[in-house]
Amino acid sequence: MRNIVDIMLKVKAGAYLFESANVRHEHEYAIWETIKLPAGKIIIPGVVTHSTDVVEHPELVAQRIRRFTDLVGKENVIAGADCGFGGRSHPQIAWAKLASLAEGARLASG
Repeated sequence: MRNIVDIMLKVKAGAYLFESANVRHEHEYAIWETIKLPAGKIIIPGVVTHSTDVVEHPELVAQRIRRFTDLVGKENVIAGADCGFGGRSHPQIAWAKLASLAEGARLASG
């Protein structure tokens, strides 16, 4: 992320979706400690991942969301998934991950 964030923010988009739940990327939330999100822009960090069939606990999902909201503001974050689940996860696992995403978002919003 450190190597691409400047380029990413130059893309004329209202929101930027990126992986952040995958263990190769989870640490990269810290980039927002030094990079200012431009006004009117939204980030959509992945807070559940397709890279493992382990279903994230809603509290972990909430923690991941708060890492971002604490740095860029609640109004600038939409919780997302690292990538699509189609063809990668069994449907029951994918739905369980999405349920955890929803519950984690509810917890983070409280």
